[in-house]
Amino acid sequence: MEASVPSSVGDIPFAVRIPFVELLGLRLRRWEDGEAEIAFDPAPQHLNSFDVVHGGASMTLLDVAMAHAARSVQRDMGVVTIEMKTTFMQAAKGPLLARARLLHRTATMAFTEGDIRDAEGRLCAHATGTFRYVRRLPAPGRDVHDLNRSADAGGIAPTD
Repeated sequence: MEASVPSSVGDIPFAVRIPFVELLGLRLRRWEDGEAEIAFDPAPQHLNSFDVVHGGASMTLLDVAMAHAARSVQRDMGVVTIEMKTTFMQAAKGPLLARARLLHRTATMAFTEGDIRDAEGRLCAHATGTFRYVRRLPAPGRDVHDLNRSADAGGIAPTD
């Protein structure tokens, strides 16, 4: 399966501003019906000592993709990562595409899976993740901070 990573022309704005996602340069390509796709063009600062994508960058890409798959069915809620397991199949190089899907959800939890493929369609990493749906409500003894909303997103709730 070819995993071509299209240009940024068709990118969708993220619903909220996530500085770490911006730092990595992740690009939201699809976000609907329990599925999400996020493109990543690694720069030299995203590589490890073997000159391949650092595992932490790959895990962040998978985490954000799975969170978006979970949120795609209920965009007024945020999600927080409860658990994530990642398996690295081979070194990730060059443009990457993460695809994630919602496997099952309850009223409060989402169970997801995702993978990363390189431009030739080779499977680089696979992950499963469990997320908890959350609202941005104040709680006793806890401050609730305003979201860093994206200017283009129309005020949709947070993601990971």
